[in-house]
Amino acid sequence: MSDYRYPLREAEFALKALVDFDQLCAKGELEGVGLELAMAIIEEAGKLGSEVLAPLNRVGDTDGAKLTDRGVQESPGFADAYAQFCAGGWASLTSPEAYGGQALPSVLNTTVGEIWQSSNLAFALCPMLAAGATEAIIKHASDELKQKYAPKMVSGEWACTMNLTEPDAGTDLAALKTKAEPNGDHYLISGQKIFITWGDHQMTDNIVHLVLARLPDAPPGVKGISLFIVPKFMVDDNGNLGEANDLRCVSLEHKLGIHGSPTCVMSYGDNGGAVGYLVGEKHNGLSFMFTMMNHARQDVGLQGVAVSERSYQQAVAYAKDRLQGTNKDGSRYTIFKFPDVRRMLMQMKASIEAMRGLALIASAEIDRSHYGNDAEQKAKHGQRVDLLTPIVKGWLTELAQEVTSLGIQIHGGMGFIEETGVAQHYRDARILPIYEGTNGVQALDLVGRKTLLNEGAHLNDLFADIESTISQLAAEPSLKASAGKMQQALEAARAARAWLLDNSPQDKSAPGSVSFSFLMLMGYLCGGWVMAKNQLHAQAQLAEGAGDAEFLKAKLVTANFYFEQLLPKTQAYFAAIESGSESTMALSEEQF
Repeated sequence: MSDYRYPLREAEFALKALVDFDQLCAKGELEGVGLELAMAIIEEAGKLGSEVLAPLNRVGDTDGAKLTDRGVQESPGFADAYAQFCAGGWASLTSPEAYGGQALPSVLNTTVGEIWQSSNLAFALCPMLAAGATEAIIKHASDELKQKYAPKMVSGEWACTMNLTEPDAGTDLAALKTKAEPNGDHYLISGQKIFITWGDHQMTDNIVHLVLARLPDAPPGVKGISLFIVPKFMVDDNGNLGEANDLRCVSLEHKLGIHGSPTCVMSYGDNGGAVGYLVGEKHNGLSFMFTMMNHARQDVGLQGVAVSERSYQQAVAYAKDRLQGTNKDGSRYTIFKFPDVRRMLMQMKASIEAMRGLALIASAEIDRSHYGNDAEQKAKHGQRVDLLTPIVKGWLTELAQEVTSLGIQIHGGMGFIEETGVAQHYRDARILPIYEGTNGVQALDLVGRKTLLNEGAHLNDLFADIESTISQLAAEPSLKASAGKMQQALEAARAARAWLLDNSPQDKSAPGSVSFSFLMLMGYLCGGWVMAKNQLHAQAQLAEGAGDAEFLKAKLVTANFYFEQLLPKTQAYFAAIESGSESTMALSEEQF
């Protein structure tokens, strides 16, 4: 299906209501950058997305990447689309100017990124990984490596990958076996990596692989892992490409979805060793890779928004067109009139608005952690990034499962038929809770490192900000009901935090048993926070007589639906948390 259009009004509203984009740019001293420029950029991105990338979405699904004698051949049309993508400067939006980037805010790149992911999720994985890899190289590599690799990574001329997982080491990277042997000014890499997204293709002249491996003197566990640049083709001192490196894709995974994205098994060093270059100091590679992984985790959350929006647009169009009822006079009406269909569409719409808003808030926090001269404030924004990242990755991708499933349900039997294209969104979305750290890992991270490790202090800071928004709601007579519902949800979150702090010391199974429920509770609470901010902004705009009144009224109604139908889930998740770990851990292995 190629009828995707990015909702420009939604972007403009969110950048005003949730981010205060002009103020953000002023804080970053970005001369000439503001909402007007941002909307022009987003509009142009929308054209590329709808006119070039979206028509290839179905092509990638039905004619996916293939392994040939000359390596992986990407889906038809992808190479030309990638060339247009790079020619438009889309690969370099947020990278530093020193390497050819445009140094625009991260939150703008997030807004534009939704367009790429909605248009063609499988295609968009390639530049998405490159952005994170580029950031890791610029932050941690030597000046020599940065000068040699970063400019062409920033431009998109060279693609990038992230190589962590191995056959015997999934999430448990302590079991990693890939070796790196010193050899003069470089290292020889040998081993096998699996689940490497866009590990090979013909769209670029070179592919820069970031590979985790162990040196001979490496200590055991994750503290003994180093990070290496391993190029597909060797690069001389003048930046020219030479002979092929000793690496190859040995097979492609056959997947449930994202068929246009080649998921490769990569083999390094079959003929003596692949040449690699150490990034930063040795034995510290995992922390360097986390620069890329944290970037990717927010981007995967954004993918949840994007694929949900694509599914929603298709469901709305179908509901308005599908005749399924007959009036007494014999005339027919569409399924859009059915209350249950309206319920599903409203659930999709409210979920997406909350999801998008949280993704933008989290991305703007990245910008705020970099902008300004106040070190203490920048550190606080960095802490907020750390806190929100597992929620963005986890909650948004879980909701994407519900939203894309509802998209199928609204289509009825036709939704189960592949030719309609709606099932692809559901299949594509299913990977999102799995890769870049499963949602179980995100939940453990939220409970462990982001809550228990600091006694819930960072959560308290977030709760204080939510409380402030609730106070603003309560001050508006027409929004007092929203304030009451948000207060109930906030109290559930506070009680859940207290329960974790009280029970985790004596029950080692408690954090792991309740972590997913805690993640989901926090997701629905933060989604409510987004919708509360939306209501406040829409109400203020209506009072001033500014903007499209019907659009703003729809914002108020959608938020009310969220508060009435979705926010109460916080109470259910708290009840699950309060029950603890007993029934979860009670059965022996033999009883399963």
